[in-house]
Amino acid sequence: MQSLNFITGNQNKLTEVRAILGSTVTVHSKAIDIPEIQGTIEAIAKEKCRRAAAEVGGPVLTEDTALEFRALKGLPGPYIKWFLQSIGLEGLNKMLDPYEDRSAEAVCTFAFSSGPGEEPIIFQGRTLGKIVAARGPDRFGWDPVFEYQGRTYAEMDKEEKNKISHRFKALMKLKEWLAEKSA
Repeated sequence: MQSLNFITGNQNKLTEVRAILGSTVTVHSKAIDIPEIQGTIEAIAKEKCRRAAAEVGGPVLTEDTALEFRALKGLPGPYIKWFLQSIGLEGLNKMLDPYEDRSAEAVCTFAFSSGPGEEPIIFQGRTLGKIVAARGPDRFGWDPVFEYQGRTYAEMDKEEKNKISHRFKALMKLKEWLAEKSA
């Protein structure tokens, strides 16, 4: 059995990661406040992972989530956390009111580093959906406004979401890589 140090203070993310990876990987969490740079999704993920590996002094797994609105050429993208904190779910929805295109892509990027000074490896998953008025419980980020195949992430039970989400897709790539590495 493999073990990963997942750098997060977000209990919802930790729960999803553990549920998706299952019993083949033991996931430990460590909350570290790491300053995030500005840049592309991939550049942000790699730098966050580098800094976490240096802080922990060993192997780490980090995660970054982005929400890209097509009408806004990818914004808010990796800055979704700050947009959500500033304008809320209703504000995210209203950002697209002037546009016909309400499509959005949920992006999850995991980065793994085997330790300080080691180049992070990226595992990314994407799910195409659209932004709608909030529906469902407001328990996890922007889930109530991201609709996939007629239902928002918030309207789905955890098991269903964990089989189709951007996080699931990225974690399946990580799981495959871990299996190949241990073979």
